[in-house]
This record gives sequence, structure tokens and C-alpha cells, in this order.
Amino acid sequence: MSTTTKSTSETGHAKNIAHFLQLISFCEGYEENYNPIKETLKIIPLKELHNEAQERLNITKTQKVTFDNATNNRRVAFADLKQLSTKIINALSVSGADTLSINNAKSINKKIQGKSNKSTNSTPDTEATNTISTSQQSYDKQIDNFSNLIEILQQQTSYTPNEAQLKIDALQTKLQDLQNKNTNVTTSYIPYSNAMLARNETLYNPLTGLVQTAKEVKQYVKSVYGPNSKQYKQISALEFKKIKKY
Repeated sequence: MSTTTKSTSETGHAKNIAHFLQLISFCEGYEENYNPIKETLKIIPLKELHNEAQERLNITKTQKVTFDNATNNRRVAFADLKQLSTKIINALSVSGADTLSINNAKSINKKIQGKSNKSTNSTPDTEATNTISTSQQSYDKQIDNFSNLIEILQQQTSYTPNEAQLKIDALQTKLQDLQNKNTNVTTSYIPYSNAMLARNETLYNPLTGLVQTAKEVKQYVKSVYGPNSKQYKQISALEFKKIKKY
């Protein structure tokens, strides 16, 4: 997910809320002529619903930024993993380690590079909430493979590279960073997902949601002024959509 590009669905949510505020303003302008029996269609409940929807949208945006930041940080952390793993293999190959260990390390490196199964081992370039599970599994596998690679190195007393980034301690620090960044994505997705559910309930509940309420307000104004009235034409032009992409 991008932190700078607004999706069509996000824009749609905001438009629904903005149009609802316009709808309320028109109804207030009708003064005593706007007097529905149903409590939820009265001005004060309409304003309360608008405020709740706006708050839910704002919370969702905030949680999305947190999730996007965690996702981007993880992507950056994993960006050099393939290159680092190749350097490790080269260093191990000239360290005097036994052939079997070198071959095992090379096999793990192939998995990290995504050569043995590109569909499951390659690190995805982009994230979407509807593919979070698949993406998560891919990163989990990368971490597991890198951990296994370090385990092989630890068993080789001959693996003592001079390069700081290839030393065991540095690789363990790298592994911990990858694990932390990966965990942050998972933990930040939960409140983001919950925020989306709450927003969608407020906007799109088939009985009490903002979109349904707007429909009922239009019907009431139509019944009071008539389908060809200027009043109804004012509000009928306000569009409300149920957003399928959350």
C-alpha cells in the first residue's frame, strides 16, 4: 500500500460523508417543513451520524498510515536480504567449511532468492489488505530461511569473516530486526482492520448506516415536496454509494 496515493474506495467514503453534510444543510434550510416522524431522520440525529462517520473515517486513516509505515519499514528491512545472503554464501565457500554445509547453505540461499519457488518465496513489492495473509506467509518464510542459514554458519568454526556485516553477531541483529519489522506489520494491521469494520458499519449498515439514512431522507423530502420540486431536485443530485472495496 502506498502512503501517498488515495484509493478509489477511500475517496468514495469521504464523498459519502461530505454529501451527507450537504444533505443535512439542505434539510435545515427547509425549516419547519422538514419534520419527519422517524427519529433517526431528524436534524440532530443526522448531525450525530455525520460526526460519527467522520470520526470513524479519521480513525481509519490514522490506522492506515501506521500500517503503511510498518509495511514500508519492513520492505526496506528486507530489501538487501537477497544480496546479503549471496555475500554470506561466498564468504562461507572460501572459509574452509565442509562441502555438505556449503551445499546446504546454497540450497537455503536459493529459497531466499526465490529461485526454487517464485510464487511463494519471493518477497512481494506491494501489499493489499485482501492479500495480507499470503504476503505475511512470504515474509515469514524469508525469516525462517535466513534463520536456518545463520544456524549453519554457527556450526562452522571456520566461518570467521572480517567483514562486519557478515559476522554472526551482525547477522543475528539483522534477523532480529527483520522479525521485529515483520511483527510490527501484523500488530498494526489489527487496529487498522478493526477501524475499517467500524467505519463500514457506520456508513453501510443496511438499516442504520449513513447511506441508507440518506436514502430515507431523500424519500421523505420527495413525499413532502413532490418528485418534481426544486427541493427534491436539490438533494436527489447528491450521490451516495456503497463502497465494495474497503
